[in-house]
Amino acid sequence: MNMVLAKTNGGLALGEAFALASPRLPGTGKVAERRQQAFEAYERIGLPHRRIEEWKYTDLRVLMREVLPLAAAPDTAALARASAALKLHAIDGARKLVLVDGVFAAKLSDLSEPEQGLGIRTLREVLEAGDTALQAELFAPDLSNPMVALNSAMMTDGLIVDVADRAALKQPLHIVHIASGAVPAAMFTRSLLKVGKAASATLVESFIAAEGVGTYQAHDSLLVSIGDDARLDHVRLIEDSREAFNISSSVVTLGSHAHFNTFGMTSGCSVSRYQAVIVVAGEGSHVETNGVNLLNGRQHGDTTLFLDHAVPHCTSREIFRAVLDDRSHSVFQGRINVRPSAQKTDAKMMTRALLLSDEAEADNKPELEIFADDVTCGHGATTGSLDESLLFYLRARGLSEKQAQALLIQAFVGEAIESIVDDNLRELAIAAASRWLAARS
Repeated sequence: MNMVLAKTNGGLALGEAFALASPRLPGTGKVAERRQQAFEAYERIGLPHRRIEEWKYTDLRVLMREVLPLAAAPDTAALARASAALKLHAIDGARKLVLVDGVFAAKLSDLSEPEQGLGIRTLREVLEAGDTALQAELFAPDLSNPMVALNSAMMTDGLIVDVADRAALKQPLHIVHIASGAVPAAMFTRSLLKVGKAASATLVESFIAAEGVGTYQAHDSLLVSIGDDARLDHVRLIEDSREAFNISSSVVTLGSHAHFNTFGMTSGCSVSRYQAVIVVAGEGSHVETNGVNLLNGRQHGDTTLFLDHAVPHCTSREIFRAVLDDRSHSVFQGRINVRPSAQKTDAKMMTRALLLSDEAEADNKPELEIFADDVTCGHGATTGSLDESLLFYLRARGLSEKQAQALLIQAFVGEAIESIVDDNLRELAIAAASRWLAARS
């Protein structure tokens, strides 16, 4: 029998912490019942451990050890600290949607004059209202994953965004998660994005911390549906505190002839895990997933992707890069599943790791599960160090060792970053990479 090992800082079992937090969680009746069912699903497993294949390289019972108590709602001082942090990460021309300590902060967000076809609500108001169909959709993710189940039980706030059919949003939507508190705590957020038929949108997610904030846990979940002939460009930048834990999940479903382009970069956190399930459910659709881990010290970054080709005539491309210094550890697990009916699938996956230290570790596990016979599929993985001849060439022309390394690292991650279509967002990712490179100088 599996026992729940997670404890809060105060020594309470997580079950007691859940009972104490329940009055603060939005929703009653059926919502409360679904929360309880989700928590019981989590309890049956507890924190994931290395004996679970999908968590083989990220044993949270060792790395995280406990689930912290639910963060308090932000007060005036917390909002002021969050506002100062936001100024450093705001994107010109984007619509800011800010969550502070897991709670939507209307005063820091831009809700004025929404574009035609754009609807925005908060998770809290939806869970407290009587929209049972939407509530059921919010609780739909598979509870066999213990961290998804815990997020379902404890989710406090988030965004519900609707992009109407044929709407083409000019402004990127920027969801900013900010940790502002000095007390170690956990934040549970969940957002839902629906992109209608023949619509287009750009979503940016940033995870940051106010100055001086240390240990905290961010537990986030994103549910996305992309309609027929629609397009979504998605950028995730994880720049949390170096003592933080970030466990994020996504479930993305594509209709026919849809296009999903996603890029993620992790340079913050002590421990991070991004797990995504992408279901290609409509014919003629295309998926591009690109990611970069920039890790040093004792950071641990895990990217786990499951791409499900369920129908014929679809394509997908996965490119992942990891740059590792000191005693850091990067994990990439990519699985492409091609169902029997998904003939004419064209899917390729490539992961590369660059080790800057003999003590750094990269675990890459690309997988193909093919049940159709008329497909073009492939995967590859490489691990290596910087080319000494190139370093010598650059240093012979007056660059310092760190400058030469930075130039080669930028070229190494450039293929993934170049997948970002929007010039401003591409520059944002380049700036985040530059901050990481500058910090190791």
